[in-house]
Amino acid sequence: MLNSLRQYPQTRLRRTRLHPWARRLVREHTLTVNDFIWPLFIVKGEQQRQAITTMPGVYRLSIDVLVEEVKQAQALNIPAIALFPMIDQSLKDPQGSEALDPNNLLCNAIKALRAANLDIGIICDVALDPYTDHGHDGVIINNEVDNDATIEILCQQALIQAQAGCDIIAPSDMQDGRIGAIRQALDQHDLSNTMILSYAAKYCSNFYGPFREAVGSQANLSKKTQNPLLGSKASYQQDIANSEEALHEVALDLNEGADLIMVKPGMPYLDIITKIKQTFKVPTFAYQVSGEYSMLQNLSQQDGQDFQKLMLETLISFKRAGADGIFTYAAKEIASFLQTTNGNKIY
Repeated sequence: MLNSLRQYPQTRLRRTRLHPWARRLVREHTLTVNDFIWPLFIVKGEQQRQAITTMPGVYRLSIDVLVEEVKQAQALNIPAIALFPMIDQSLKDPQGSEALDPNNLLCNAIKALRAANLDIGIICDVALDPYTDHGHDGVIINNEVDNDATIEILCQQALIQAQAGCDIIAPSDMQDGRIGAIRQALDQHDLSNTMILSYAAKYCSNFYGPFREAVGSQANLSKKTQNPLLGSKASYQQDIANSEEALHEVALDLNEGADLIMVKPGMPYLDIITKIKQTFKVPTFAYQVSGEYSMLQNLSQQDGQDFQKLMLETLISFKRAGADGIFTYAAKEIASFLQTTNGNKIY
């Protein structure tokens, strides 16, 4: 409760805002490079740096270029990266079979990073949408995404990623029960140290569009279907109007063995981050998704706003809400800025 004895003019809150050094002394939340996870897109080939038109400054990288970029991330002390593959359309099928090839694009990228002996965490997405010709996160049976059949495939996908050298398995598919099944599969294969980051509160959001372009799933998802629900992911991703439901999702995933929790998207769901952190007091991450990133880029380019300042303001809002880590496409840029700010990597 606020101290009711404090009142104007004896109390002037502007006093502690007057000087930069004073603001630093009383600042409640800080942003450091230790808060960042850098999402990166992978594409086949060599010396490839393909611009993503809807995400200015973000590229699809071939594995050789990826390794060099991650070396730079390590030099900036970014703790972890998250990898997302752009799979050739010819390799996609209804079951997402390419996801289970231990020599697929993603697994080869993991192996290349391990061969480079980089001291940085590798997080891998577990979901079938980059690999299916219909763009959904699971397999379709009887004209709907089948929960249990999908889980069987996700367990295999998680295993090959962990065996390739992934540190954190991140199921983003929103199928019920997949955390427990994946945890059991990892433990049975002597991979008990592999962490699980659950996208426990992943909403059926309109902010994912640029990402779906980046991994090539948007066009497939938009195909006409006999079932209108299959034109979106509303049947398994969380309803944007619900908040208590997110707490149930998190409770289930923690009971099944999740080590870390994700809220996605980030900025429209700051209240969810706060509720989860206050309720469970577990490591909680926010994903500043592609639409959020692109929105800030567009504001900067079209209205002349400073992108770096816009980004810093939104990133600190995640910390204020209670996030322990932040997935952001601006991780490298902001980490570089923080490295030059008073030399202390703190904002």
